[in-house]
Amino acid sequence: ASPAPPTNGNSPLSTKPVTIDSKPYMWPYNGNMIPQNTCIIVIDMQVDFCAKGGYVDSMGYDIGLTRAPIKPIQSVLECLRKTGYHILHTREGHVPDLSDCPPNKRWRSAQIGAEIGSRGPCGRILVRGEPGWEIIPEVAPLPDEVVIDKPGKGSFVGTSLDLILRSRGICNIILAGVTTDVCVHTTMRNANDMGYECLLLEDCCAATDPKNHDAAISMIQKQGGVFGAVSTSDKLIKAITGNSS
Repeated sequence: ASPAPPTNGNSPLSTKPVTIDSKPYMWPYNGNMIPQNTCIIVIDMQVDFCAKGGYVDSMGYDIGLTRAPIKPIQSVLECLRKTGYHILHTREGHVPDLSDCPPNKRWRSAQIGAEIGSRGPCGRILVRGEPGWEIIPEVAPLPDEVVIDKPGKGSFVGTSLDLILRSRGICNIILAGVTTDVCVHTTMRNANDMGYECLLLEDCCAATDPKNHDAAISMIQKQGGVFGAVSTSDKLIKAITGNSS
């Protein structure tokens, strides 16, 4: 009898590499994307950033912008879960005594009327364990999916993310979440410097200012893909499902 195909949980793993139609080059650069070496990191899709009464809403920004990626992210997660890709999530937040919150960060947040640690409609702003810190239910992690708690904008600083990725043999990172120009971009830049091959799904990300989102997308594609490549949820899903059919 033929051996059963490898699995990740209950999902079959394809061993045929996939490439994604992206700009400014077909991703990944070496054409070697398989479930075993590729993950998605869904960044900071939290109540504080994507829901009424949270941090972003308290600062006066339009949460309709940060909620726009929800449906595309849902579609991507459904596809990647079925095909056995690694899935990780991040949450930005500080310990309750704010000992890991830099004074200048707290000061800045106070200047715009949403001081980190102060009480708001969703509990203490950007504090771990509060309702606002939780990931929104629409894209909630499954029990076996890794959640990285981070104190800052990037997902590598002050976390075990790099160790987790290297322990799992992951070299390709797909990025989604909010905000494109801050936490997503910081994570992508750091990952690129550390040797990871990165792809940002532009419809799965958003910024509090559309101009910032567009600028962040443009920056990635300069110099032949200085930080990686850019694609969309539809192109990713098409490549994966076409490969498994």
